Amino acid sequence: MHARQDDLRIFYATLADLESRLGGARTLSQCTGRQDWPRRGVYFFREDGENRSDSGIGPRIVRVGTHALTQRSGTTLWTRLSQHRGQTRSGGGNHRGSIFRLIVGTALIARHGYDYPTWGQGNTATAEIRAGEASLEREVSKVIRAMPFLWVAIEDQPGPESQRGYIERNAIALLSNYSRPALDPPSRDWLGHYCNRERVRKSGLWNSSHVDETYDPAFLDQLAKLVAQMEPSP
Repeated sequence: MHARQDDLRIFYATLADLESRLGGARTLSQCTGRQDWPRRGVYFFREDGENRSDSGIGPRIVRVGTHALTQRSGTTLWTRLSQHRGQTRSGGGNHRGSIFRLIVGTALIARHGYDYPTWGQGNTATAEIRAGEASLEREVSKVIRAMPFLWVAIEDQPGPESQRGYIERNAIALLSNYSRPALDPPSRDWLGHYCNRERVRKSGLWNSSHVDETYDPAFLDQLAKLVAQMEPSP
């Protein structure tokens, strides 16, 4: 039987190695598509004020994600990150194309008492509706762009059985506090407490998929090997 607390320590030690190889965490406010991104990978977001309390010292991960989990998907790592970031010039974005943006938006609505009845409604929206949501889209962009993140390259083929999917779902399952004793719980001020999704609130993550699953400890060895293959930044 693996102790989750010990596995969390191993996980964060691996991310510390990853951060060293990347030359530090980035924020989406700093990033552009002209940088040398791997085509595919898994990303790990942090959030200011959210720190570990049981697995060691330092920031805790608040969201794990990947892309191209359907056959023939052409989405790249940067394409997915840019969907979360939103538009550079306007500061806006499209929460209907990013579940991360959508759930952060619901938390901002609840925290501040905003009135956005169309938020999250439908897969598309008219220009008029989007114009009415523009102010909140900009606020969501501001929140997400401030979050430091790391990424690990995993250049596999698109599909639900990809190694990226395996790393993503097991990392989420390890980190999640959903329906079990909390380890590294969110701070009292964490924005996610206001999210309209119970799985976000109870897991302590900006994730709702995989938060109720059991993780495979073997994923930690795979993650460590993938990080070890990353070329250190000059």
